[in-house]
Amino acid sequence: MTDEEIAALQDELTEAQTEVDRLQTIAADREARAAHLEETLAQLREEQSRLSASLREAQVQLAARDEEMAALHQEVEALQGGLKAAAGKYRDALLASRPEVPPDLVGGETVEEVDQQLEGALRMVAQLRSHLESQAQALRVPTGAPARRAPDLSALSPAEKIVHGLSQRQ
Repeated sequence: MTDEEIAALQDELTEAQTEVDRLQTIAADREARAAHLEETLAQLREEQSRLSASLREAQVQLAARDEEMAALHQEVEALQGGLKAAAGKYRDALLASRPEVPPDLVGGETVEEVDQQLEGALRMVAQLRSHLESQAQALRVPTGAPARRAPDLSALSPAEKIVHGLSQRQ
């Protein structure tokens, strides 16, 4: 082999060695990236596990709150039923104490509604009473005998007037 061939081979060997060094550097870099990615993946899996546990806990709390809300809803319905019943009894007691108020004019599902409708009914009854009293006053006939007046003889014929006059003398 000639010196030129040896020099060419040494150049190739140097280039190959440089390429090997470059490839080893790339491989080491990629191994480091892979290790970092595996570490990141492990951290993400831990985070996913924590989030899954938090999600399950939140779902359990949500289910408990849903049950609590259902119980509260039932309690509210029961209280509303009791309120309606109490308002009905209150209405009946008010109507019993005020017989002048027609029951059809007073309704309501709460005590406040019953009170408002009772006030309106009482105003209506007072207006009707006032109206009826004014009508009765206009139609009232005075007590006692009517005042005496002479009979109206203008519609009588002359012969009837004579008969009437003669009958008054006797």
